[in-house]
Parts: sequence; structure tokens; C-alpha cells
Amino acid sequence: MRKFKTESKKLLDLMINSIYTNREIFLRELVSNASDAVDKLYFRSLTDKSVQLGKEDLEIRVAYDKEAGTITVSDSGIGMTAEELEKNLGVIAHSGSQEFKAENDFSETDAADIIGQFGVGFYSSFMVAKKVKVITRPYGSDEVSIWESNGIDGYTITAGTDADKPGHGTDVILTVKDDTDDDKFSDFVSEWKLHNLIKQYSNYVRYPIHMTVTKTRELPKPEDADEDYRPQYEEYTEDEIVNSMIPIWKRRKSDVTDEEYAEFYKSDFHDFTDPVRTITVHAEGALSYDALLFIPGRAPMDLYSRAFEKGLALYSSGVLIMDKCADMLPDYFGFVRGVVDSSDLSLNISRETLQRNSQLRAIAKKVEKKILSELKKMRDNDREDYELFWDNFGRSIKFGIYAAYGMKNEDLGQLLMYYSVRQQKYVTLDEYVESMPEDPVDIYYAAGDDLERLRNQPIVRTFTRKGFDVLLCTEDVDEFCLQTVHEWKDKKLKNVSTADIDLASDDEKKIAEEANEANKELLDAMKEILGDNVAAVQVSPNPTESPATLVTAGPMSLEMERILANVPEEQRMRAFRILQLNAQHPVFKKLVAAQADGKKSKLHLYTDLLYNQALLTCGLPIEDPITFAEEICKLM
Repeated sequence: MRKFKTESKKLLDLMINSIYTNREIFLRELVSNASDAVDKLYFRSLTDKSVQLGKEDLEIRVAYDKEAGTITVSDSGIGMTAEELEKNLGVIAHSGSQEFKAENDFSETDAADIIGQFGVGFYSSFMVAKKVKVITRPYGSDEVSIWESNGIDGYTITAGTDADKPGHGTDVILTVKDDTDDDKFSDFVSEWKLHNLIKQYSNYVRYPIHMTVTKTRELPKPEDADEDYRPQYEEYTEDEIVNSMIPIWKRRKSDVTDEEYAEFYKSDFHDFTDPVRTITVHAEGALSYDALLFIPGRAPMDLYSRAFEKGLALYSSGVLIMDKCADMLPDYFGFVRGVVDSSDLSLNISRETLQRNSQLRAIAKKVEKKILSELKKMRDNDREDYELFWDNFGRSIKFGIYAAYGMKNEDLGQLLMYYSVRQQKYVTLDEYVESMPEDPVDIYYAAGDDLERLRNQPIVRTFTRKGFDVLLCTEDVDEFCLQTVHEWKDKKLKNVSTADIDLASDDEKKIAEEANEANKELLDAMKEILGDNVAAVQVSPNPTESPATLVTAGPMSLEMERILANVPEEQRMRAFRILQLNAQHPVFKKLVAAQADGKKSKLHLYTDLLYNQALLTCGLPIEDPITFAEEICKLM
């Protein structure tokens, strides 16, 4: 017995228990090796006229024997000599495929799409096998060689016969381990398991992978069958190509129908609705890759939960590397599904993860740019689909703006949409600005939890009555998002309940100043009654239909206070509240009269009622509903 040319026990143990984390990938590695062997022979047929082969002569085959407990992966590739067996399998981490790539220039042809890089994939078979036998015969040679090992002590290389390997290529025969209490290795020796592994990891290897599969068919109905006859079926076996070979993302867009894209999306990403948008990318040059991306027609139920996993399926030369590569998508585009396939990526040794490198970042950046571009096109050319997208995923875009601390304002801000009170439809920030009066005013919005309630707020009606549009924001992230954007096309974004908004005419300002001065004692008394609930009580220069309304000063709004009410009390923040009174409302005269008559209890009652009424119209809970109800009864 020959010993491995390294500390085999330590290295194999390291690979089996550390490099690879998923036993299932052993078949991916063996199929990839078989594909490389076929590729080498096909490339040779292009450069050596003595090799008379076409692609139709080249294949991979996977078989199993339940009774013997074996799995066999065969190829009709270039095969190996005894010396090549010694070099490729006797020296761990020697990659014959990598050596082949180094010796040949493929810059002018795609004839060879060599997958192997590290020379360790073959040894992943020892994760499931207690013994591995390799029978190989080089193309154009009568020499048959057999390599055998248990992956522990070493290996043997012996000469075989034509009976062992009649044609050129290589057979890798795995004798699977015995089942244990924790691991059922025999599951791998089954048609459904092998079929599923090929579909999952090697579906797009570009050579046909054959398997003998079991099928059923209906037997002919007997001529003498009675009326109660039930159809009879029989099982039979048939040789079948189980992989798709050419992935849909490698085909020209003009050759694929929308229905085919939709069917692929629903099948591979387990959705029952068609995608609202399909995005294809074919990039060639310094960095070559193909991408097929989908914007779903509905949001998954767990999209905003911790359990949701974002990411694109990542392939390298048609071989699945990662089911969900999170690094390929920013969080705000995490709803996008799809695949990226590139042979330029630097994979880590197990091919289960990626090395973080410039190629990965470059592809991710281009994918992000493409998604953004397609969303803008959809916004401009297919508004109905865009509004469907926005209903499903607008929240992700808003979170993206807020989480980026303004770094993504310019890009993502173009996607924002809010309901316009004046236009009675969803509009973008650009469309809001385009419809504004010529005078330099700001962009106004109101934030709450219900569209109709916001639309009917007295302060919103006041703005629209004065000719200004108001955007209605009904999601908890809206105001945080808009405060992060802060400014759009030189227009400030302002909550309509902000105290420093100046809509009043000079005459209205003068009337308010005079009313504040004339009723200073009343306003001070009301402030004393309300205590720390408000920072000030004043006559509003922008009176609403209501006798009183609450506005705020500073960055914290009433809606933000409501959203943050669930945090621990010691961390809770309150808005800087100002109770503004409408001096033209009949109720104001009642307040003035109560103050003049010295009726403190009546003034206290009126003040409490007005403050709680203002809270309710702003969508905020009142602090003491029982007292509020009693005060209404008292007033009645």
C-alpha cells in the first residue's frame, strides 16, 4: 500500500470535518470532476484532429446499487494513466484541472469551462464513503488503472482489464458508510436522493447527466374487462437525462418567453404568483457574469422578520455554490430573488462559501445598479406594476434610506411614493415638486396610521385650503425616512404639525401677535393647568377648523413619539408639544370669559377637554380616558 504524499490522516480528517460542512455536496464535487474530465477531452478534440469526437459522445452517468451500498459516478472523459492517478489522487490538494487551465489558453474559446481549482473536491467523497474505488482508462489507450483507498491508511494502484473499463473515461465507485444512530448514510443510495442532489447542485453542468429512473405507465385495458374495471399500472425503468444543462439565464432574452421566465421563478423560488418584473444581465469583459433577477408579485410573510434570509443563488460555471448569497444584495433590495452565475469568482477551498474579494463586490454593485435602473423604468413606464411593487416592498426602500444615514438619499429617494391629498393618487417626490406653486415653498407631509384619518385632520385641511399639497404617510418608518432625506430638489421636507411652518399672511401674523399679548394671562393659566404636558400655549397664526391643535418644535414629532412609546420608560422621548388655539373659534370666547370671571374650575375643564381633543385628532391616546369621559358628562 502506498502512503499519501502528505500527513493524510490529519489532512483528510481536516477536510471531512472542517472544510466541508454539508455532506450532500460530495456528489456535486464528483460530478464537477467528471465534467472537467469531459471538458478536457472535448478541448483536445478541437486541437487534435486524431480525436474524432463530438459533444454528443460525451456524458456523465450516475448509478447506484442498493444491495451493495454503492454509488457510481462515471464519465466518458479523457481518463488518467497510472502516473496521473498517482499525481492527482495520491497527492492531496494537487489539482489536475487547475494544471490543465494553466497549460492551455482559453481566451479565444469557451470550449473548456473547467470547474476544479483546489484538488480536494474528490476527497469529500470520504464524508459518506468508507471505501472509494476509481477505475480509469485514458482516451486512445488500452491501459486500465484502478485506485482504491479507505481514506485513512493510504491507497493502492493496480492494473485493470478491459472488463473493468471497456471505454475511455473514469468511474468513481463509493461504498457508503454504515448507518449509525445519528447518521443514515444509506439514504444517499437511492434514486430520489441522487436525483434531487443533481437537480439542486449540478442541474446546469453543461454535459448530460444520465440516470436510470423508475417510472409508471398504464397497462392496456383487457378486452374482456367489465364496467368496474380500474386502470392498472406497472413500473418500468428508463435511461433519462436528469439535468437541464443550459440554464435559462444563459439563453438570449429574445429566445425565452415571459411564461418560461415566470415558470422558472415559481418553480425554483417556490412562489405561486408571477413576478412583477424580470431582469436579465449578460456582462462580458474584465468581469463576466450572467444574472437573472425577479421582483416578486407579492411580499413573503416573513420579509420583515429575523427569520427571512435574503440573497441570490450563486453559481460558478453552472455549479451551485450558495443557495442564498447575502453579499450579492443590499438589505433594501433583499426582496429580489434570482441567480448570478460567474466563472470569475474566487471561491474558498470547499466551494461552499466565497472569499470576500473585489470581483464579488464589483458584481454586487452592478446588480444593485441594474435593479435600481429597472425600478425607475417601471415607475416611469408601467405605473400600475410599480404601485403594486411599492405596496409590497416600499417599506424596504424606506428602511434603506433611514439605515444608510442619508448616503442613499439620491438613489433611493427617487423611488419614494406617497399619497397626495390634492392629486388624490400616489406621487413621487419629483412629481410633488413639479406640481407645486412657483413660490419657493417646502414639501409638506402628515404622518399617522390611517389614510382617511390623516386626510381629515384639521391641520391637513387647513394646508389644502390654502392651496398646498400634503403627502400622507401611514407607515411607522415614514417620518424617520423623510427626516433622513431632509431635503429634495432644494425643498425642505416638513411635517404639517411643525410649529415653525409659516403659512400665515402678514395680517394673520399681526392678529395672532395681538391675541397672544391681549390674552397672556389666559394662556399662562392654561399652561399651568397642563403642566409638563405642553411646552407652551399660544394663539395660532395658522388657525384650523378646530378650536385647538397640537404642534411640535424640534426634530421629534407627535407621530414619532407614538411609535417610540413602546420602548422602556427611561429611554422614552417626548415631543416638544405646543397647544395652539384658534382665536376665531367660538370656544376661544368661552375660554376668555371663564378667565375673566375667575371660574378656575371651568377653565380647568375646558383646558383638559381641548388638550385631549387635540391628542385624539393627532391620533395619540389620551392619558386618562376615564377622567376625559367624566369631564364630557360634566360639560353636558
